[in-house]
Amino acid sequence: MARGTWVMTDRKVTIVEVGPRDGFQSIEPYIPAEKKVELIVQLYAAGIRRMEVTAFVSSAAVPQFADASSIVAATSELSELDVQVLVPNRRHAERALAAGVDHIAFVLSVSEKHNLSNVRRSPLQSVEEYAGIAAMLPAGERVRLNVATAFDCPFDGPVSADQTLSLLDWLVPIRPDAEICLCDTTGRVTPDRVANLFARARSRFPQSTRWAFHGHDTYGLGIANVLAAWHGGVEVIDSSVAGLGGCPFAPGATGNVATEDVVWAFTNMQVHSGIQLDRLLDAACHGAALPGANHGGRVRDAILGARQGGR
Repeated sequence: MARGTWVMTDRKVTIVEVGPRDGFQSIEPYIPAEKKVELIVQLYAAGIRRMEVTAFVSSAAVPQFADASSIVAATSELSELDVQVLVPNRRHAERALAAGVDHIAFVLSVSEKHNLSNVRRSPLQSVEEYAGIAAMLPAGERVRLNVATAFDCPFDGPVSADQTLSLLDWLVPIRPDAEICLCDTTGRVTPDRVANLFARARSRFPQSTRWAFHGHDTYGLGIANVLAAWHGGVEVIDSSVAGLGGCPFAPGATGNVATEDVVWAFTNMQVHSGIQLDRLLDAACHGAALPGANHGGRVRDAILGARQGGR
């Protein structure tokens, strides 16, 4: 296939729904646990089979996740759901393990200022924390590495590919089988930089076969960046129902790329995701209506508007 040619493919895409974590963390009013579970069940009914359902973090810093253990207990009843949770350090990883979690996502930032703001450690101190977590995990525990500010920092601006790759030099050998997610925390990256970083990372770390992309739609390039990652060989894409989200520690960064936008794009590219768009739209409407929600996305409004116009 010629470079740059976009064609139909038999590749499948894995969509990781992060709304119940990244989406909820930016909502100030507390969402009752039963409401969180209700939306998770709706997303599951739409066909989503991998979800970051909560985070084990300081309840003082992010009160929204004080109910993390109960959310894990409730979602464990969804037999086909891959339940993933976010942890920033060993102490909270131990809490997650005690709750029965078998898929941990560790987060750190390439940018020192953002990492200090987010987890009160330097990036290299977080590398040490990650090594400690990896050493104490039981056999069979799955690990994802969320590399925040891989492209851009809310405080310092663009982050060079060399800076991100240098941090990965420390991280990848700790757990070579971990899935590595490069995150556009601010939504300011452009597709050329997404494609370039993934190309360089995959070439530099050929032993790492699982790569993922996490993007925001702050500047309207969410889907373009998703497709840049996809055409660069990345088959795991994070997204958030109704475009909910925004990092509390990244001023000005609004919601994640909307799951319904991602599903619509891949469906029309004839790339299989296993997700039913009609049911997903119902869940998106539910998510967008949550008190305090900062929602986004285009497909939900476009389809619902067309339906109303056809009446």
